[in-house]
Amino acid sequence: MSAVPQERLAWEERLAGLEERTQPRLAEALRGLAQNKLALVGSVIALLFILCAIVGPFFAPYPYDQQSLSEARLGPLAEGHVLGTDQLGRDVLSRLLKGIQISVGVGFGTTAIALVVGTVFGLISGYYRGRVDTVMNGFVEMVWGFPLILIAILIVGALGPGLKGVILAVGFVNWAGFARIVRGEVLVLREKEFVQGAKALGKSDGAILFRHLLPNVMPAALVMGSYYIAVAVIVEAGLSFIGIGAQPPLPSLGQMVSDGRDLLLQNHWISTIPGITIVAVVLGLNLLGDGLRDILDPRLRRER
Repeated sequence: MSAVPQERLAWEERLAGLEERTQPRLAEALRGLAQNKLALVGSVIALLFILCAIVGPFFAPYPYDQQSLSEARLGPLAEGHVLGTDQLGRDVLSRLLKGIQISVGVGFGTTAIALVVGTVFGLISGYYRGRVDTVMNGFVEMVWGFPLILIAILIVGALGPGLKGVILAVGFVNWAGFARIVRGEVLVLREKEFVQGAKALGKSDGAILFRHLLPNVMPAALVMGSYYIAVAVIVEAGLSFIGIGAQPPLPSLGQMVSDGRDLLLQNHWISTIPGITIVAVVLGLNLLGDGLRDILDPRLRRER
């Protein structure tokens, strides 16, 4: 074997070693999650609601839109209705499980799309710098400056009430947040030894972006993703609360809170049960995000 291939192989091994310092191993991440009590609680809460969203509606005791005025406003633990019924006699548990599915589905769906678009945008913007970065980052800052609720109301007003407008509005703004975070990470990483070494070895820009830089920016993007899922859940609930999100008979957590707001003194469970559910979902996602930040951020790992 000639000296040149041997030297190249040595550089490849050195690059792999340098990248390992910035990427946590899976086993290390799982140990860190188990040792971080808040992150563990958050992950359990988040997984519980994800499980409810996936399989919950299949085990609902009644159809979520089934009405029975003779059973209206039954309290929790009433016969046949664990969480009671609303003012139209609809089973609160069945509607709650469907509402969790909608809220969690909107949160994860919009965030996944925003993460992919924003990460690619941030990678390109931060890596190429110069005129490319100026134009792309200017566009990102412009989008990020729009108030999310205002954009949601404008889009829903143009398309009509429903989940389509909510999804478009959340995705339209949140991708810019991912782009800003990823761009900042890339601006630092592009000066590191492993990137300079990859350039010296003649690797293409595509290989450097998606093989060397992408794995190193994903921890920060995933941490932000957990927060943005919570934001999407809140926005969906807020828009449904004011009547421009999910439309009846399709239940939403925000819509369920709105349905019972005039009955708080007599039948508070109609609003308080979905309201507490929204708080629990957001709290679990935020705790999980804090734990992921502690585990995946290499700077915090070095401080410990």
